[in-house]
Amino acid sequence: MQRLRVAVIDDYQDVVRSLDCFKKLRGHEVTIWNDHVGDLDALAGRLAETDALVLMRERTKVDAALLSRLPKLKLISQNGHVPHIDLDACTRHDVVVCSALGGRPSHCTVELTWGLILAAMRNIPFESCSLRSGRWQSTIGLGLHGGTLGVYGFGKLGALVAEIGVAFGMKLLVWGRQGSLERAAAAGYHVAANAKELFEQSDILSLHLRLSADTAGMIGPDDLARMKPTALLVNTSRAELIKPGALVTALKQGRPGKAAVDVFEREPLTNPDDPLLRLPNALCTPHLGYVERDNYEFGYGNAFDQIVAFARGTPINVRNPASLKQESCQ
Repeated sequence: MQRLRVAVIDDYQDVVRSLDCFKKLRGHEVTIWNDHVGDLDALAGRLAETDALVLMRERTKVDAALLSRLPKLKLISQNGHVPHIDLDACTRHDVVVCSALGGRPSHCTVELTWGLILAAMRNIPFESCSLRSGRWQSTIGLGLHGGTLGVYGFGKLGALVAEIGVAFGMKLLVWGRQGSLERAAAAGYHVAANAKELFEQSDILSLHLRLSADTAGMIGPDDLARMKPTALLVNTSRAELIKPGALVTALKQGRPGKAAVDVFEREPLTNPDDPLLRLPNALCTPHLGYVERDNYEFGYGNAFDQIVAFARGTPINVRNPASLKQESCQ
């Protein structure tokens, strides 16, 4: 088995070394970076001697410009979908991309979704801060029972969010692509007549759509303006589903009345003056949906298994098979 120089980047919490799965990389030379670097020169300099690069989801984009600066790179390994990786460019540069798909549903994202819903509807963060400042019962919250939960996108996560909504005694309203509508109807949930009805009737609207060329920017000012002034929009999926600037404008105008978001167009978001962070009716968290120890063990564990398999000459979960054919011809 060949010994690889492995770089793990964007380990924001410095947690990788503490994971049980980290022992899978014994025998390899591992370097871990805890900060995020967006500058091409700086990133290329860090990774100049790297054989295998480990990514956590979409924290760093890998394109032709970066790959051209990394002649020693042989492997990129991660877990999940790879919209941030230019697979064609990787193939041209003889870089194998391995990324496992499927597996356990992201229960941690569903849990955070409901944490945000409860926190926003009952004003929990504000009330907690008020109590520490000597104020008692500053606001009146809104309950869930009997309200309408809109679920936009009825995949694995949307279905789990819906189940919990039922447990809270909420009425369900689902919209999405044809597959979502069919799955929701089969589960006994009410399907909206159209997107307009979803936005108009939802007391809480939770987005569970995968980002793609078709879904990017699909939610615009007109959609948000249809929401109730008492409604809550929840986004734990992707910020780019909403047209740039539309959510900030809508919240300033009071429709919807509140938003709870875990995702941003630019991450990591470290500017405290970002317009969304300055709004009192926006509850914002730093993309915590998948940031949970069991999920990290699963994701990084898959990535490390792929490195071990590659080092043994038997790569698994290859997303650009042509790179293997090219390598075998050299």
